[in-house]
Amino acid sequence: MSFKENLLKKIKIDQLSVQVADSLGPSESGRKLDKESMRNLLKMAPYNVRRERDLELYIKKNGESNKQQILVLDNDLTIYTTTVSDVALRKSPTVKEMINIRNAIKILNDSDVVKSKKETSLHTIQKECIEQLDLDYSEYDIEKIQKDGQQALEIGDSNGVMETLTLFQELLNLSLAPKAFKIAGIEMIGKLSEGKVDELYFGPFILYNSHNNEIKLILKKIGSRDKVGIDYIHQVVNGQEKPDMEGYKVFEFLKDSVMGRNELS
Repeated sequence: MSFKENLLKKIKIDQLSVQVADSLGPSESGRKLDKESMRNLLKMAPYNVRRERDLELYIKKNGESNKQQILVLDNDLTIYTTTVSDVALRKSPTVKEMINIRNAIKILNDSDVVKSKKETSLHTIQKECIEQLDLDYSEYDIEKIQKDGQQALEIGDSNGVMETLTLFQELLNLSLAPKAFKIAGIEMIGKLSEGKVDELYFGPFILYNSHNNEIKLILKKIGSRDKVGIDYIHQVVNGQEKPDMEGYKVFEFLKDSVMGRNELS
């Protein structure tokens, strides 16, 4: 896969991981694991799926034959280091198995084979997914993303523009605009930093109006309590004030930022 494809896959992995994490909670909370998102994540991980009794198991590929890393897809999201038959015994025992004293001890206490649960297991899977991706890049790779964004802007492909901005957001560790800066219908990404107590600073940042297919850049860092600064953002959006940069040049600026040539870097 190309660098762009690998980066898009990493973004998808991170998004799915957030969705799963949001669904996790203590057993008493009544929250249920987002199994569909977890399944989609596991499709990108080095695991094979297997049904055993009433269990949905994910077994790490290339594991040792006698001891494997096995994830059980349920609310606990437990990863075991043992065998499939042992997981089946502990998680879904038959009546005959339960009346055996040695089995009963195993069923009541599985700490000897549990590697992790819940968030820790999720982070393990997320890491294993990302480790499979080649995320090294050259200037050519970044230039290709830049040109894709410029082409999307030229033909009015708002989805293509947003995909490019998402890629640059990942590459530059940019944030979505906090509530104080948000404007209806405008996508905003930029550098986010903390100021005084309960104050955030945003900038430099990019604004994209998909309805008008306009992309603009503001280089200023504006505080969440700065009414004049926030009014200025609205004026830029409405065309009453000029941005620091707009159109194709915004993508060039983002490319140069990734390559460490300007102040977004």
